[in-house]
Amino acid sequence: MFLPPAGFTCSKHFEGYPCCHRQWQHSGHCHFVHGYSRSFTFWFAAKQLDACGFVVDFSSLRPLEKQLSDQFDHTFLVNQDDPLLEQWQSLHQQGALDLRVMQNVGMEHTAQLLWDWANEHLKKRDQGRTCCWKVEARENISNEATYYSVPHWFEPTNSGGHPSASS
Repeated sequence: MFLPPAGFTCSKHFEGYPCCHRQWQHSGHCHFVHGYSRSFTFWFAAKQLDACGFVVDFSSLRPLEKQLSDQFDHTFLVNQDDPLLEQWQSLHQQGALDLRVMQNVGMEHTAQLLWDWANEHLKKRDQGRTCCWKVEARENISNEATYYSVPHWFEPTNSGGHPSASS
């Protein structure tokens, strides 16, 4: 079982990102364009708390929240290898959809992508004091995917904690 890094943790939930996608290689109904209102939960860890006593000041996550909105709010997500990509791009240019091309639109890849985004933001801002160690990506109340890992640059303290995984 994976355990979070030793130290303090907190989480932040973001919701209300209606978008659509398709898994063109799927043999079932996921092959068709369909939509969800995605939501995301991020788990953060800190070696020590900041001057206000926070792991992460949630107001400092506004750039991350903007990335989420830009990527997922009323957008159409397609895989970069979708055979209809040229048609989707044409519809985007015509103003019929707001296209976002991703490596993979699935929730598993989405969770990993958002983990990367969060850690880029935190490493730059906090110089290694904090990290995101887990992201849950939901397409609805029933379906979610999780990605978790501790960034290689986050060296948790060992006092009173437990060992953590590293990537």
